[in-house]
Amino acid sequence: MIKLSKKTKISFGCLGMVFLACGIIGFISITNTSAIATFTDNVLRPVLGADRVVRLEHFVFNFTDKVNQVKYSVQKPTAPQFNNLQPLMYGPPVPKVHVLSLDPIVSLQYFSRLPNEGVWQQVDLPLFPGKLVAASTFIRPDPDRSYAIVDVLKLDMTKLHINMVAGTQFPGGPIGNKGSGVVPQSIQDANTLVAAFSGGFQYADGHYGMIVGNKVYVPLKKDTATFVVHANNKVEIVNYTGQDLGNDVIALRQNCPILVDNGVITAFTNLGEETWGWTDNQANTYTIRTGIGITKDGDLLFAVGRSLVPKTLGIALKEAGAVNAMQLDINPSWPRFVLFTPLGNGKYTYKSYDKALVNGGYAYLHGWNKDFMYLYK
Repeated sequence: MIKLSKKTKISFGCLGMVFLACGIIGFISITNTSAIATFTDNVLRPVLGADRVVRLEHFVFNFTDKVNQVKYSVQKPTAPQFNNLQPLMYGPPVPKVHVLSLDPIVSLQYFSRLPNEGVWQQVDLPLFPGKLVAASTFIRPDPDRSYAIVDVLKLDMTKLHINMVAGTQFPGGPIGNKGSGVVPQSIQDANTLVAAFSGGFQYADGHYGMIVGNKVYVPLKKDTATFVVHANNKVEIVNYTGQDLGNDVIALRQNCPILVDNGVITAFTNLGEETWGWTDNQANTYTIRTGIGITKDGDLLFAVGRSLVPKTLGIALKEAGAVNAMQLDINPSWPRFVLFTPLGNGKYTYKSYDKALVNGGYAYLHGWNKDFMYLYK
């Protein structure tokens, strides 16, 4: 029988303790990682000492890491490994919430600024209480006319839908294609109507095209500004030259040459009265004009101003952020933009966005002879 000295017995005892500790730490690290710290502090450190425990942990955890390297070289890891995180952290990416840009318009400074000129202010919409869906400001685009004030409304099209209605007479009535002239009853009954605004010229003033769904009220005309609504609610303004506009188009309305094309005011703004619509005098008559534009973010702009020619309307829309823009109806009687407040049961109150415009709310709900666009939630 081999006899061991007392010192050797203590060494073997420590070695045994180390192996036991390695086994215990390895087991705990696999089954319950939260218990490692408690076991180490309360058991190992008093027996082995802090220095030995540190070296022991280094060995055990590195060994465990090597085991995992081998394991996951042939096995796909499972996520999530952080159980305290919310499930959303591991789901599809959360889409970025679109917010209207409210940067002030500072480029037009022909005159001493009026209060809030160029400053966007939130427009409260009854169907979106407290939410920033619409904002408005006013600017003056004509250096020779301080009174040529253009009101601009900006609309968040990620929260709104838009469509069109042909009027009972225009634009297609003269060629036998009359429309209903009324906001669809389904929209009215759902109490989701937000706004409506005037469309383009009568048939005689340019023969500009309009298509809604499968109905062609007036055939499309080349070299003409065209407002396009897609099924996914994307809106765009293009210079139509015969190109394919896509198979998901649900509505089109043309009117005049394009005002702003890819951020540039076009030379067409200087063409004659046959291009921009008949007025009481000549094409350069300074009258009430309306137009729409699309910003780089896809927001819709509606502009209305007095004492305007096409060029100054284009300047106003461009400075308000329009990348592409077009003129809509003109002259005192026809331009409109109506805001609706639902009362329930398909009933509404309505008011004009601009007090200088005709309040066409009743006509849009019961029948109007000209085409218009409507917005709904």
